[in-house]
Amino acid sequence: MEVLITGGAGFLGAKLARQLLEKGTLADASGKQQPITRLTLLDMVAAQGFADPRVNVVTGDVSDATTLARVVTPSVQAIFHLAAVVSGEAEADFDLGMRINLDSTRLLLEQARKNGNRPRVVFTSTVAVFGGDMPPKVLDSTPATPQGSYGSQKAACELLVSDFTRKGFIDGRSLRLPTISVRPGKANKAASSFASGIIREPLNGVVSECPVPPDTKVWVLSPRCTIKNLIHAHELDSAGFARKGAVNLPGLTITVGEMVAAMGRVAGADTMNLVQWKEDEAVMKLVRTWPGDFVTERANAMGFVHDVSFDDVVTAYIEEELGGKAA
Repeated sequence: MEVLITGGAGFLGAKLARQLLEKGTLADASGKQQPITRLTLLDMVAAQGFADPRVNVVTGDVSDATTLARVVTPSVQAIFHLAAVVSGEAEADFDLGMRINLDSTRLLLEQARKNGNRPRVVFTSTVAVFGGDMPPKVLDSTPATPQGSYGSQKAACELLVSDFTRKGFIDGRSLRLPTISVRPGKANKAASSFASGIIREPLNGVVSECPVPPDTKVWVLSPRCTIKNLIHAHELDSAGFARKGAVNLPGLTITVGEMVAAMGRVAGADTMNLVQWKEDEAVMKLVRTWPGDFVTERANAMGFVHDVSFDDVVTAYIEEELGGKAA
C-alpha cells in the first residue's frame, strides 16, 4: 500500500509518519490490512530524520496542481491531508489561507477523482468551524458557524470532502481537531499557539507570555491521542462516515489557568512562575469565538480517544520530548 501525508515535515505529519512506519500496515478498501510499501511526505521543506527505505520525501507547494499530480497517483490508497496555514496566519493573509487551506484541498480531491481509485482521505479540520453565539456545550448536531477565515476555509473543505465521498470519488473522513497541546518546537502563528507555549516554554526553563486570561476555556487534545485518532479514522469502515459529515473529536475542557496548575503539579510550582499573563486583543478576539466544551457522543461511539487529564498530557510531553526531565 502507498500512503501520502501532506504537511509531512510538520510536527504532526512527522509524528504520524513514524507511527505508521512502526504499525507497518493499513486497511485497504475491503478492510484487509496491507503492508505499507511507500510513504510519501509532501511539504514545503524536506521532512527530516527518516532513513526508512519506504519513505519518499517530496518538497513542493501543496496548492500546485503539478506537484499534487506527482504524489497523488493511482497507486496511492491512503491520504492524510494535514497541510494547512494556521488560524492567525490565515486571518492575517486571506489569499494565502485560501490558497493553502481551500484551493489545495480541492486540487487534491480533483486529482484523486481523476485517478479513479477512490482512496481513503483523512482530512484534518478544526473546532474553529464553530463560533459566535454557541450553546454551553457543542453537540454533534450543532451547525458550523465559523467566525474567522481559517474556520471558514476548513468548513468549506469539509463540504468538499463530503460531496466527493457522496459521489464515490474518494472515501473521505473529516476530523475536527481540538487545540493540540503540547506541541514541541517554536511557537507558530496559530491563535491557539499559547496553549502549547504556556507549558512548553516553562518546562524548558523559558518565560512564556499568555495572551488570554486564566479563565479562558479551551478544548484540548494531546499529540499522542491525536495521532491515534488519525490512524483510527483511516481504519474505520466507510459506513461510519458516509453522509454523516465531520466528526468532532473528543478532548478535555479546561481553563488556561487549570493547564498551568497541572504543569505545576507535575513539574513543580516554580514552572508556574514562568508564565506571564499579558493579554493580546487580536488573539483574544479569535479565541473568544471558539467553543470550549463539547459533547462528543458520536466520536466516543466510534472509538476515538482523549486524554484522561491534563496532568497526563504534561507528563507525556516530558517523557516524549524532554527525555523524562523538565528543565
